[in-house]
Amino acid sequence: MSVEQFINDQLHSIVGISDKSICQYVHALAKKAKTPRDLVERLRDDCDFQISPAIQSFAEQLINKMPRAAPVRQKGPTSAELAERELKRLNNAVGILQDDYGSSSKKTNVRKRKESSSEDEAPAPSKKSTKVAKKKEESDDSDIEAMEAKLDADIAERDALAARMNKREKEKTRNVMEKKRDDNKDKEGMTMDKLREESRRQYLKKRKVDKLEELEAIVHDDQTLFANEKLTKREREDMEYRKKVLEYAKAHGKAGEVMKIKRYHLPDATSKTIPSQYIEDDEEDLRPGGDGAKWEEEQLMASMLHLGAKDARKNEPEFELLLDEQIDFIQALQMPGTNEDEKEKETEAEKRKMSIAEVRRSLPVYAFREAFIEAVREHQVLIIEGETGSGKTTQLPQYLYEAGFCEGGKRIGCTQPRRVAAMSVAARVADEVGCKLGTQVGYSIRFEDCTSEKTVLKYMTDGMLLREFLNEPDLASYSVMMIDEAHERTLHTDILFGLVKDIARFRPDLKLLISSATLDAEKFSGFFDDAPIFRIPGRRFPVDIYYTQAPEADYLDAAIVTVMQIHLTQPLPGDILVFLTGQEEIETLQEALMERSKALGSKIKELIPLPVYANLPSDLQAKIFEPTPKDARKVVLATNIAETSVTIDGISYVIDPGFSKQNSFDARSGVEHLHVVTISKAASNQRAGRAGRTGPGKCFRLYTAWAFNNELEDQPIPEIQRTNLGNVVLMLKSLGIHDLVHFDFLDPPPQETLVIALEQLYALGALNHRGELTKLGRRMAEFPCDPCMSKMIIASEKYECSEEIVTIAAMLSCNAAVFYRPKAQVIHADSARKGFWSPAGDHITLMNVYNKWQESNFSQRWCVENYVQHRTMKRARDVRDQLVGLLERVEIELKSSTDTIKIRKAITAGYFYNVSKLDNSGLYKTVKHKHTTYPHPNSCLFEETPRWVVYYELVFTSKEFMREMSEIESSWLLEVAPHYYKGRELEDSTNKKMPKQRGKSAKDLER
Repeated sequence: MSVEQFINDQLHSIVGISDKSICQYVHALAKKAKTPRDLVERLRDDCDFQISPAIQSFAEQLINKMPRAAPVRQKGPTSAELAERELKRLNNAVGILQDDYGSSSKKTNVRKRKESSSEDEAPAPSKKSTKVAKKKEESDDSDIEAMEAKLDADIAERDALAARMNKREKEKTRNVMEKKRDDNKDKEGMTMDKLREESRRQYLKKRKVDKLEELEAIVHDDQTLFANEKLTKREREDMEYRKKVLEYAKAHGKAGEVMKIKRYHLPDATSKTIPSQYIEDDEEDLRPGGDGAKWEEEQLMASMLHLGAKDARKNEPEFELLLDEQIDFIQALQMPGTNEDEKEKETEAEKRKMSIAEVRRSLPVYAFREAFIEAVREHQVLIIEGETGSGKTTQLPQYLYEAGFCEGGKRIGCTQPRRVAAMSVAARVADEVGCKLGTQVGYSIRFEDCTSEKTVLKYMTDGMLLREFLNEPDLASYSVMMIDEAHERTLHTDILFGLVKDIARFRPDLKLLISSATLDAEKFSGFFDDAPIFRIPGRRFPVDIYYTQAPEADYLDAAIVTVMQIHLTQPLPGDILVFLTGQEEIETLQEALMERSKALGSKIKELIPLPVYANLPSDLQAKIFEPTPKDARKVVLATNIAETSVTIDGISYVIDPGFSKQNSFDARSGVEHLHVVTISKAASNQRAGRAGRTGPGKCFRLYTAWAFNNELEDQPIPEIQRTNLGNVVLMLKSLGIHDLVHFDFLDPPPQETLVIALEQLYALGALNHRGELTKLGRRMAEFPCDPCMSKMIIASEKYECSEEIVTIAAMLSCNAAVFYRPKAQVIHADSARKGFWSPAGDHITLMNVYNKWQESNFSQRWCVENYVQHRTMKRARDVRDQLVGLLERVEIELKSSTDTIKIRKAITAGYFYNVSKLDNSGLYKTVKHKHTTYPHPNSCLFEETPRWVVYYELVFTSKEFMREMSEIESSWLLEVAPHYYKGRELEDSTNKKMPKQRGKSAKDLER
């Protein structure tokens, strides 16, 4: 009977209960105990067992059954050592006799065994066996000790690397408040007159720039603020004068730049050097096809015959406009508003004229100032529920500062999920406090620290607070910590929940505020030990909710019809906000609306469709905030980014199809699916609330009321439960959290997903067999990408191709199409794309695109002529610059290589999980799981079908397609991942010879 079985039976008979964990715990106590009495005391103190004769008897029996360590060696030789010495002496004597007889050792051994006594026979075999056993034990112990020493050395290197990285980051972080003097070494030896002249020249140059910027700001204010105001003749003349002066100043500045451009000219006898640099003209009308397409268009327009008078269109008779398509909506309910009085609605100009103090008093949160401060004093954890625009982010930290929560050198911290939000909110609060940004109010984002010793209100991103946990685990310098936008439930926010909850339990003086914009505050309250909820109503007008009478077959077509229906039947002003799932649908709807509005012509008012999604450049995103022109209506086509993150004024109508894109991860197959799913009821109500920001609004839901009540979930699934947890586990390990199973998540992720993430990190070398972070894992944690891509970048150090690998990683990280195919120029676009193709695969193709773009000096014209998305390439350049900076941080030297085999080996070192093999049926199947996959139609290897391929990711649309695939050899897998693949899995049947068999004769075949 084993020891654990004995403990199980005895506990069941004595205590009446037994469990595997209890048995293991008692077994561990017995290992630590030296005597039965010691074990009894441990059972009494740790397990609360009542001492009884049965317990004492059980302890004695258990101690006797436990294997004990060898007794401490006494001084002087023991009896066993004396016997061993005697045995050595006898062996030496026997060896001398063997030499005297001159016979073979084998015969002497036989004779010795026959002639020796029974007393001498016994020790001989025992000595050999003990020696073999001792040698085996010593070798095993030495292997274990070597392995442990290697792991300890790796951990020491990891800690040293982390210390060096933190030191370099501290040196490189730009401290905005620390003023550094300029280096004046180049001005040494200059006379005072020269220094005065140089200083005057620099002053005038700077003054010119400042005056020009000031004049631009004045002209911009004239056009935006006073364009529709009643002004005197003198004021209008002044506005025109300033506008002309600005135009002349800009033209004067550009006049000198024309002469500086190095242009190509024909060589003659006077020119000694020929300029090799090609400078192209910047043209606004860049179009696909370049100058050739422009010339063809001009010739075509010149050859066309135009008849009739130019003003014939104005004299056409007016016809009544009839709508062919309409959707019948039913008003089901009205969302009540908190601001029913429409007289309180201010114009934009009136809002600008208000002082900062008046704006602060006009916010909805101002009425709850005293009640909020009293609630924070009474409770340690407070859940704040306030709608977007109520003023909770900017005002609540100020109220706490004014109430004296920063006494004793403490700070008030506030986290934001986005870095832009942290910077803009901190700038606004600094204006309201009346200080310079960086003194009393500051912000901290990655690579930029705008704080000082005087900072008491600090805004930061979630990631920066996680980094502060490394240096300050108890957040001792903070008296209040506010986690804002908690309803977004990002990965960082969910991790912060568990960390700050643990800190609040042993730091009673720390006040914790959790801010949310939706109605899931009860869930947060239950997680933080039933914390009270403080509700702040937002500035909201009533919103009428409309549902369709019947389900719509095509929600895109229904959205187009609804937009035109609202535009033709509802009065102006009042903009429309349409929620769609992604970039493709937004562009389709934008094109359809422009075609319909052009077809109707001047019969309708102007309709301006404006897209907004995450991949859109910031200058195009800013157009949605511009004021709508007179007698026009703005249609904002947005993804779910406009639910809470972006607030657009002027929206009176919201169209909600009820769908959004959601990323889900299948742990068994390792496939990430991007599905179009139905939204939740909370998201639906959040969308409807966007219509009641500036006045009473209407929300048109393109689904029935029954579908809202029966088919929509109450809350969306958190991101941590539906994504690959490799990044999360690596982040927690780098923070020093090792027990991931018992970590206090608000919504714990599936255990299967967690185990697969740990296995993947162990296979990548980020974790050792003890579950600790290795030096490689510490370096991988520094890169803001998935673990496979981080391993690929670090593996480039071994293959000396880091420059090419960071280029490929940047192109893969854009998550957008690099090429585009206009419908009218499909053949030209395909031929241009084939010019970049490489027989090695798509990864090398992407590298070729970036290198060619770099050779053209990052030209936009080059992108247009080669049908490449210029926006995607600019984003790839930004990502590459960041990755190059991180390479220096983790001590990897930039090296370049033209060998594509080395580059593909580095890719395989990171993505050896994603390997497929072409089987005999002509289908690709993954090596481990035998999962059927298909090459993507846009891949350059779509028609080649190599035997072995490595791919970037699986995309599920109609099939599971391999995106960005490259050809590899099976032998590379044993080189980069010998611990993951076995030789028999990588056997290639095409290289095997047919077995030798005896053929059948004609007589055998006739039978």
